[in-house]
Amino acid sequence: MTTPSFIARCCRALIRWGVRWQNWLVGLALLAALLVGLRLWPHRPLSAWLPSSTAVYDARGRLLRLTLASDQRYRLWVPLKDVSPALVDGVLLHEDRWYRWHPGFNPYGLLRGAWVTYVSHGNRQGGSTITMQLARLLWRLNTRAPSGKLLQVARALQLELFYSKEQILEAYLNYAPYGRNVEGVGAASLAYFDKPADALSLPEALTLAVIPQDPSRRLQAGADAPDLISHRLSTSRNRLYARWKTLHPGDAALQPLFALPLRLRPLSKLPFESPHAVDQVLAARKLMAADSDSRVTTTLDLDLQHVLERQVDRYVERNGGRGIRNVSAVLVDTRDMGVKALVGSADYANAEIQGQVNGTLAKRSPGSTLKPFIYALGFDQGVLHPQTVLRDVPTAFGPYAPENFDGHFLGPVTATEALVRSRNIPAVWVASQLQQPSFYQFLHDAGISRLASEKHYGLALVLGGGEVTMQELAGLYAMLANRGELRPLRLLASDPPSNGTRLLSEEASFMVMDMLRQNPRPDETTGAQPDRLPVYWKTGTSWGFRDAWTAGSFGPYVLIVWIGNFDGSSNPAFVGVDAAAPLFFQMEDALRAAQPQLTEPVRHMPAHLRRVEICLASGDLPNQWCPQRGMTWFIPGKSPIRVSQVHRPVVIDDDTGKPACPPYAGKRTHVEVYEFWPSELQRVFVQAGIPRRTPPRNDSCVLSGVDGEPPSITSPLRGSIYAMRLKSSGQDRVAFSANADASVREMYWFVNDAYVGRSAPGESMFWLPASAGNYEVRVVDDRGRSDVRPLGVNVVD
Repeated sequence: MTTPSFIARCCRALIRWGVRWQNWLVGLALLAALLVGLRLWPHRPLSAWLPSSTAVYDARGRLLRLTLASDQRYRLWVPLKDVSPALVDGVLLHEDRWYRWHPGFNPYGLLRGAWVTYVSHGNRQGGSTITMQLARLLWRLNTRAPSGKLLQVARALQLELFYSKEQILEAYLNYAPYGRNVEGVGAASLAYFDKPADALSLPEALTLAVIPQDPSRRLQAGADAPDLISHRLSTSRNRLYARWKTLHPGDAALQPLFALPLRLRPLSKLPFESPHAVDQVLAARKLMAADSDSRVTTTLDLDLQHVLERQVDRYVERNGGRGIRNVSAVLVDTRDMGVKALVGSADYANAEIQGQVNGTLAKRSPGSTLKPFIYALGFDQGVLHPQTVLRDVPTAFGPYAPENFDGHFLGPVTATEALVRSRNIPAVWVASQLQQPSFYQFLHDAGISRLASEKHYGLALVLGGGEVTMQELAGLYAMLANRGELRPLRLLASDPPSNGTRLLSEEASFMVMDMLRQNPRPDETTGAQPDRLPVYWKTGTSWGFRDAWTAGSFGPYVLIVWIGNFDGSSNPAFVGVDAAAPLFFQMEDALRAAQPQLTEPVRHMPAHLRRVEICLASGDLPNQWCPQRGMTWFIPGKSPIRVSQVHRPVVIDDDTGKPACPPYAGKRTHVEVYEFWPSELQRVFVQAGIPRRTPPRNDSCVLSGVDGEPPSITSPLRGSIYAMRLKSSGQDRVAFSANADASVREMYWFVNDAYVGRSAPGESMFWLPASAGNYEVRVVDDRGRSDVRPLGVNVVD
């Protein structure tokens, strides 16, 4: 039993001991606090001491490029947890078996190295630990002299004070020399074995473990087989494996692997895939000052990239005689907006075609590739539906009088036919009817960069007057495939897919896609696409034959193809349907062959879309006399709806063969149905040699009811101010003209209710203003229908 006196004696003894050793205890406490403070004091991480390379991968983890660090070294930082344990243990076994226990230097190793080097004059030995080697690498120390070795020891102690053993080992593995300009296990495993550092086999791991001791000599290979591992390196690795087996007897079964020839990939054969896309990724990271992550995973698919590159190479080789030397293409997966393949030019290494330029980022005139979006906006704003009959006739839109690419006019065409056959006049007319948003505002909302003012383009924007990049165009066509939702393209796998912004309705997007699907392939003679994976596509040719385009989608992909010259020089061969479309479909065929299971994503029918019957001749609801009827897509509450007026009955007097005058009672008559086309379409029919029966007319009849369309003034221009010059007073005349219904023979012109003359439909009458001022111009046809327009006249010197 412990007595109180005993406890008291123990306490007094403890107090005396504390008083005697208190200075030592305080000193030890201060030393411990100092060591802890040094370790916890904020300091630069070892990973930031030297610049790092960047390894760029495709979506499946295949290396696309390993860049040089800013000091022209291949150096790729890899966390210790991502390094093969066999490589870590092999390095410790080969380099520093006492690493876990020494304070940064090994006295025995230093003494042995000094004895061998300076006393027995053997091969120079440094006796350096891993920490000392890291100190030499970080501070670039010259350790051949004793003073340099002492400094190395001091720096090693500094590292041990500031960093943990794990941090120092991690840094050494990432900074150790591996021959030429390769440093660190991350870069070495990729460069030599095309593997990440955690996927090395035991022979590969032990090979990398022995290289840093003498990288320049151990990587020397024979001239007859430069990719074979050198004999010196084989011997060193096998010697290490012999020691390894004593500690890991279970690995003795791998002995046959060490008898196989082990090849190291030459640095000259490092991957350099998808160079333009990788350049774009690296430039964006540099511009955005991205984090120091040395591994970058893109959305690219190397297999699809090779498919496009092969098709480009073959196409340029076959068509070089036509002056086709350069091509760009981009493939986008509409499901997540990832760029799957990108060919910036036909040959990255060809300076003659400026091959290093990324053509998918260049601003170019898109030609007619933007027309689908004009029709989509027209559907959303109730201007037309897919079977609306438009007028492909000579038309002036203010001072702008566009022409068709072929110089001809087709007369009445449906909106679908106008888009498929790329007619300019109907597209410009639809654009002229748009309100909010206008086509310019739509492109602005869609993120088309560097647009000039809307007035700068006018309606010429419809036909490629502005400029877009291929990647911007890919985003627009992906928007159609995604039912009107615009989503940003993704080139980095780390960028999350966006929900996007709706710029078009689901119904309008669906109708435009259905129109594009009816565009036959250039190699098809049946007039329609065969029964297979549908392709929704459109061509474009810029002014002056500088750019040939084909843009479209199939399955889950959007593909944009451009052919031209980066210097803007023209070539008559640069026509979208002749130059770009064949390559587009060759790529499409090759992609389907590479992916036999390729199917179109499930896209549900828009809920508010309907099918309605229309009269094919007019695109309007059929009246009882319409002979040919069809179906069209229709958006209730948006799409225009009216009864067709093209087919009208005429009561013919059997005795005279002329229209009978009402009342018809007691007369021998019969009814004939005629087509009543407006005057401008009648002229196109005549020019094209297309016979149309002119509706008969009996001027002696008193009209009891008037059918047909009222006249439409085409000149003077709406909202325009006409200028009269003082020096040519009496000579500046204003042209009056209007289009009219087929039943009209003459039109009468009035200015401020005063009669000024008459003209035939479509013909001009000239009027001379008496003075400057504001006038009201009215036209009345011979059936009593009218149109009115304000006119302003100024006098200028």
